[in-house]
Amino acid sequence: MNERNRSTMKLDYSTEDLATLISRVQEHFESEFELELGRFEAEELVDFFTQQIGAHFYNRGLYDAQSVMLGKIEDLNDAIYQLEQPVDLG
Repeated sequence: MNERNRSTMKLDYSTEDLATLISRVQEHFESEFELELGRFEAEELVDFFTQQIGAHFYNRGLYDAQSVMLGKIEDLNDAIYQLEQPVDLG
């Protein structure tokens, strides 16, 4: 991802997804640190982590998808190669 795209990329969570993420952050902080976060604080944390490390996981997903596609292309090339017929030019 180039610099121009990085500065304009923003994840838009559905209302339900954002509520779930906020709830999970609140539960985690409560259980691990005995710290009660309000909705605003938890949403800020979700936004912070999305901006700071979201691109890393997004890119990792792209690399994984590319790897799967390359494997499928290799399989297809092998299948096509097996279809070749012998040629006797002599």
